[in-house]
Amino acid sequence: MTKREFFPAILFCAILVLCSCATTGASPSQRFFEAESCYKNLMEDAQKQKYRSYWLDCIRQFESVYKVDPDGPWAAAGLYMTGRLYRELHGASHKPSDLNTARSLLEQVKNDYPRSEYSKRAASDLKIIAGGPGQRDLTAKAKSQYFTAEAMYDDLKRSPEKQKYRSYWLKTIHEFEKVNEIDPAGPWAAAGLFRTGELYRELYSHSYSPADEQKAENIFREVVRKYPDSAYRERAEVSIRSRSSPDDPIARLTGRDTTSGEVVASRDRKAKSPAIGDPTTVTGIRYWSNPDYTRIVIDANQETGYINNFLKKDPSINLHHERLYVDLKKSRLSESIERRIAIDDAHLKDVRAGQFTPDTVRVVVDMKSFEDYNVFALKNPFRIVIDVRGVAEKPPAAVHHAETYHTGEIETDVGAASIARQLALGVRRVVIDPGHGGRDPGAPGAISGIYEKDINLDISLMLANKLKRDLGLEIVMTRSTDKYLTLEERTAIANTHRADLFISVHANSSRNRNARGIETYFLNLTTDNESIAVAARENATSEKNISELQEILNDLMRNAKINESSRLATYIQKSVVGKVSAQYNPTHDRGVKYAPFYVLLGAHMPSILIETGFISNPRESRRLMDPEYQRALCNGIVEGIRTFINDTKPPVMVSSDIN
Repeated sequence: MTKREFFPAILFCAILVLCSCATTGASPSQRFFEAESCYKNLMEDAQKQKYRSYWLDCIRQFESVYKVDPDGPWAAAGLYMTGRLYRELHGASHKPSDLNTARSLLEQVKNDYPRSEYSKRAASDLKIIAGGPGQRDLTAKAKSQYFTAEAMYDDLKRSPEKQKYRSYWLKTIHEFEKVNEIDPAGPWAAAGLFRTGELYRELYSHSYSPADEQKAENIFREVVRKYPDSAYRERAEVSIRSRSSPDDPIARLTGRDTTSGEVVASRDRKAKSPAIGDPTTVTGIRYWSNPDYTRIVIDANQETGYINNFLKKDPSINLHHERLYVDLKKSRLSESIERRIAIDDAHLKDVRAGQFTPDTVRVVVDMKSFEDYNVFALKNPFRIVIDVRGVAEKPPAAVHHAETYHTGEIETDVGAASIARQLALGVRRVVIDPGHGGRDPGAPGAISGIYEKDINLDISLMLANKLKRDLGLEIVMTRSTDKYLTLEERTAIANTHRADLFISVHANSSRNRNARGIETYFLNLTTDNESIAVAARENATSEKNISELQEILNDLMRNAKINESSRLATYIQKSVVGKVSAQYNPTHDRGVKYAPFYVLLGAHMPSILIETGFISNPRESRRLMDPEYQRALCNGIVEGIRTFINDTKPPVMVSSDIN
């Protein structure tokens, strides 16, 4: 660089630093005028209005006016403009979450600053929202969802056979939950939430699980708190007062045909972090199950040593079932933990926990029959995972009709999928896993206010619709909202649904803001430091723990579809890079890699994790927020899966396609 070039560069950097310092220490009034300038520039540029990032940039600036001095004279103005911009953003995005955020912020202005002129403006905007097409659409959608849920409930009540299975109750409960999720401040929200509580209480009359009864009471209390003016408040209060506590022992907690999520036996959520030298506390047991697979997770409040052993039947010493047990050393059992969980499916009888010795907790799995099992530990937090595999019961000989149900937000047809599977078409059901969610935001974006969990969900929902529309596949979402899931739960969902493919969607991150590109992973051992670092970040653990995990990975991968996963990863990586690079230049191809990801451990189907770009890179962060970029990514994944399906079809099916 010449002197002529050097000094202007130094001057430019100095100006940037000064501007940054000025913004950081700016008064609320200065911040407001800067935010107004941002908003004015946005309104004058129709091209910028197409991109969410520009809207969020101005929103964050107005938000800072309020945050820097919530009690000051500029706070109401900053908060009002934040809500107003979210309302205007909804006009471009049509996202219900934007409208709900706008409504929440404007309500806050009205309630917190009643004497401010902006309180009147907020009230006026709220009337516009209430009468606008966006709110009418949300109300109509929530109403429609309520009647869909009621129809499913009526079907459940007409079938004593379905009422025996927890899965049908949880499906119906989820449909009522959607009513509240669609429009949490609308006229149908309280009704949807109240009916969710009623169904948990009704489920309790079948399961006798204290967790179901407690869940119902928590929901009724939420109705009282969130909707004090609703007619359902009084009904919820009556339901709380009428809570009964029967003395019946725990009946069956069947996990058969579990469709998603976890069944919590009991977890001591109030347990404090142990002091150095304190024994480990076993805080809970969770499980997911279908007729040929069960995953059991033992939760503890800190890491401890453990051993596992298998005992064969021996009626002479009262061993009428085969048993697998895990002993946790230097441990004690939480007082709140449920001591026996009746699974009672085709292969497992129950899970029991007890204080075997003063410093050993023993967890016993009573088995009816099984084919194979694995026991391994995961860290941060520490938990022990037990996977038990068996041979599925034979399906009924005749299929009388197709059963339609909803998983996540995607409608599926079980009858068609079952017939396709019998015809050996290979891939018919795909589980899509949007990484992170809820209290786990994932990596922060280079653009303020952007988090990986939201990008992952947007891409995954678009991918789900494309796979269903373009390939006719049945789709199961591990999450379709901003919900927290453990990594082991995501794999369990894929296994209990008997998925044919498992696709986990993520965005990469690096301390090096110049790091860029797309890469696809499958499960395997690795010595590559960069792959270990990525796995450590996605596993929310340390690189040291990854190295320890690799020591037991050989045993875990006996049932992993490594070759198929490698081929699927290769097809998807090639197709995604091709589709994206055709529209976005430059696009960096980081290739196919492998590493020990928790979310892929124990998966029974070809499974991959795709890093769709670096959210820490300013250019790629903007791309990841761009619906057109997301569409190119999804088109690439769809084409990669299409190639994989065609490559794995039996010859007879390929021949019939040609003819």
